[in-house]
Amino acid sequence: MDNRDIILGLDSGTSVVKAVAFDLEGEQIECASVRNSYSRSAGGAAQQSMEQTWQDAVVSIRKLAERVENLAERVVAIAVTGQGDGTWLVGHQNRPVDDAWIWLDARAAPTVETLSRSPLARARFEATGTGLNTCQQSAQMAHMDRFYPQLLDNSEVALHCKDWLYLNLTGIRATDPSEASFTFGNFRHQRYDDLVIAALGLEHRHHLLPEIIDGSNITHALTKEAAALTGLRAGTPVSLGYVDMVMTALGAGVHTGEANTACSIVGSTGVHLRSVSTDNVWLNSEQTGYVIQLPCPGYVTQVQTNMASTLNLDWLLHVASELLASFGCEVSHARLVQHLDRWLSEAKPGALLYHPYISEAGERGPFVNANARASLVGLSYSHGFADLVRAVIEGIGFAARDCYLAMGEQLPGELRLTGGAIRSPQLRQVLSACLGVPVRSSKREEAGAAGAAMMAAVAIGAYPSMEQCIATWVTPLLDAPEPPSSALTDRYQHLFNCYQQLRRELPPAWNVLNPPSAAC
Repeated sequence: MDNRDIILGLDSGTSVVKAVAFDLEGEQIECASVRNSYSRSAGGAAQQSMEQTWQDAVVSIRKLAERVENLAERVVAIAVTGQGDGTWLVGHQNRPVDDAWIWLDARAAPTVETLSRSPLARARFEATGTGLNTCQQSAQMAHMDRFYPQLLDNSEVALHCKDWLYLNLTGIRATDPSEASFTFGNFRHQRYDDLVIAALGLEHRHHLLPEIIDGSNITHALTKEAAALTGLRAGTPVSLGYVDMVMTALGAGVHTGEANTACSIVGSTGVHLRSVSTDNVWLNSEQTGYVIQLPCPGYVTQVQTNMASTLNLDWLLHVASELLASFGCEVSHARLVQHLDRWLSEAKPGALLYHPYISEAGERGPFVNANARASLVGLSYSHGFADLVRAVIEGIGFAARDCYLAMGEQLPGELRLTGGAIRSPQLRQVLSACLGVPVRSSKREEAGAAGAAMMAAVAIGAYPSMEQCIATWVTPLLDAPEPPSSALTDRYQHLFNCYQQLRRELPPAWNVLNPPSAAC
């Protein structure tokens, strides 16, 4: 019988809630997951049931217990992270006020435009290090205050997804330094900032902001009620992790001690992070991106996020699947993905230019435009499906380069990769060449849950520092560097200038194709 102590990492994403068991050396023992869902409606609304999200978390933990012998007796700590941004409002007796507005909700777009013209806009950006966009709780609450004030009137605290789960696990209303700082605070001191709150016009809503706690130093006990639901032991220490994208990057190697390292999470969205010391943050003139704390003293991540990364590829493969199905040929998405490297090999590099803005919510990195949409440039009769696939992958790579250049004038020296898509050697080669830097893949399967579990490991004293935890949990799981192809790098460098020029000239077309809807 395996009696190793376990840290349970709970990661609640947009589509899946995962409960993952790790031993104290970082080895993943087992994982259980539950599909969750959100709804879309008119005006750009995207909402998720708060009650269902908690129930899904409970089920995922119960499923994990079915796969890990004596789970409850072996768990020495629980760590929780989850999807970032969004607004999860809680009222009387810790009940949800309404379904959460998640990060895909685009209703705040007109409020973002108004606040971006405010005299305090630059000062807000200088404090948070974060550009205002429709995904964020700060923008969403400002929009609610203008058009849905009853939601805030009926609320006692405004939380994020992981904070809501932490409340249900511990009874404590709190948030972490990462999300608190980039919404309503200052990344330099990691506390709320009155100037930021004033810039958003939310001084009268200050009471809705929860206490800020750092889960690598502070834990709270699992309540009897949560223990009865999850099957875990009451009193087990619970650590509130940081937002999921920085937890994933931590688990995948964004910060391992070397200088000028970065990490890209190549998933449905594209998240691009570089680790820098707090006094080396570079704030761009366009006021975009995020500055998000790492649970490492003196370090933050500079972040740019594409609303859609592999979502663009999913769209193209879905179109192909639907076409085949219309002729009676059913082909699964997984089977199509198996042909990805073959299509990439068949197509000529740089034959087309693709801008990967397929999300209905527009784009937020490295520019903010809710009307941004995808486009293909350079099509001719000779192009085939393989050329389209390669163009989409190259577009994802160009978008990553665009994001990293918005964080500073130099690209990172090495890029660490995580996400399901990086299993493709050809895709890794494209990403490496688009940036012109070596890439290293992380073998870590559930990096987000691992990052949160690392915070819990430090909090309970299993490691004296995060640096020592990283040396055991992260560094050994990084593959050897894969250098970029010089010929491919030269081709992409030439094309990238065209890519940037075109995306700067496309907004008038986007505005005509996507006329603004009513503000509320």
